[in-house]
Amino acid sequence: MLRLIKKNYFLLTSIFLIFYFSFNLVSGERGLFSYIEKKELLSNLKKEEISLINKIEDLDHKNTLLSTKLDLDYIETLIRERFLFGEEGETIYIIKKDGK
Repeated sequence: MLRLIKKNYFLLTSIFLIFYFSFNLVSGERGLFSYIEKKELLSNLKKEEISLINKIEDLDHKNTLLSTKLDLDYIETLIRERFLFGEEGETIYIIKKDGK
């Protein structure tokens, strides 16, 4: 048995190395499955970044309406939304955005 292993040492070592490298190629830390997961994570992070950039731009726009050039229409809209304030004889309808 030992003589057989010594005789086929190169073959056994080659087979072991092939299995080792092919396993790491597919499922290692830098393997194919890891690459696909990281690519999906990158895509989700880019979508989240775009969403956050849009929110920041919206908040910047609202901030400029309140600070640099005072927009009275915007302030009136804010007061009506926050405090449910209306004029006499006016009917206020509340429409929720989430469909409930």
